[in-house]
Amino acid sequence: MSTTKNHVIGVVHPGLMGISVANALIEAGHRVCWCSENRSAASAQRAGDYSLHDCETLAALCNECDFIFSVCPPAEALVVARAITECSFNGVYVDCNAVSPATGKSVAQVLSASGAHYVDGGIIGPPAWSAGTTRLYLSGPRAAEVTALFEGSLMGTVSLGEAVDAASAMKMAYAGWTKGSAALLLSLFAMAEHHGLGEALKQEWALSQPGLEKRLNSIAQGNAPKAWRFIGEMQQIAATMEDAGQHPGAFESAVDVYAAMADFKSSPAHDITVEAVIRSLISTSKQSAS
Repeated sequence: MSTTKNHVIGVVHPGLMGISVANALIEAGHRVCWCSENRSAASAQRAGDYSLHDCETLAALCNECDFIFSVCPPAEALVVARAITECSFNGVYVDCNAVSPATGKSVAQVLSASGAHYVDGGIIGPPAWSAGTTRLYLSGPRAAEVTALFEGSLMGTVSLGEAVDAASAMKMAYAGWTKGSAALLLSLFAMAEHHGLGEALKQEWALSQPGLEKRLNSIAQGNAPKAWRFIGEMQQIAATMEDAGQHPGAFESAVDVYAAMADFKSSPAHDITVEAVIRSLISTSKQSAS
């Protein structure tokens, strides 16, 4: 149990990652809330399974909580922040979304204008159900307070100092490799398949790049159901690269790769095959060319 003072903390919204953040905060001894207003039955099920207190409305959540964590798709980060400010929240707002430093600064400006305090966050790893797998990178003047909230939980934390955009930049750099290289591998195999060379390429990989075929299979099954979420993330990484004076083209292409896989949303991973994913990439490419 954490030695930190217990707080009332809101999580918007308890998706697959958000519910693990909520659970970590509960493990650390805090009371965790959410609001069911305009949320799906699946979110309600997750919140009920982990005993989150339902404040019902966003306004009630903002009135109840000392801290609010935002865990949502990148495109919704500013939308959620604006909704929070409309409820006159003046506590600490932790943006855990995969957004560019520029987007993070925009979120910070929205919050500071209404009297709330912004902490930049970036989650690296899967949902935090096992010790040592997941780290929440944090930055900003009040990042140390947020770090302390997770003492005694499965969520690891790493402080990157007081810069208001450091955690977002860290997330962009990390995800740019993991998800960007995954998109590149899928694209290259789709190109080989287009030329009828998929099996030949696998044979060459077995000789010179052992393990690459296994990674291709893992990417197809693991990323396809979540590809719809990665579209916005690739757009944010492209913008981050451009802002840093680097060419964003690889990540603009990755947007197209994940968009081609969007129809696999919520499909069970064990039902997804490499062949089906590659067909979707080739089919989308042909449609774009026609």
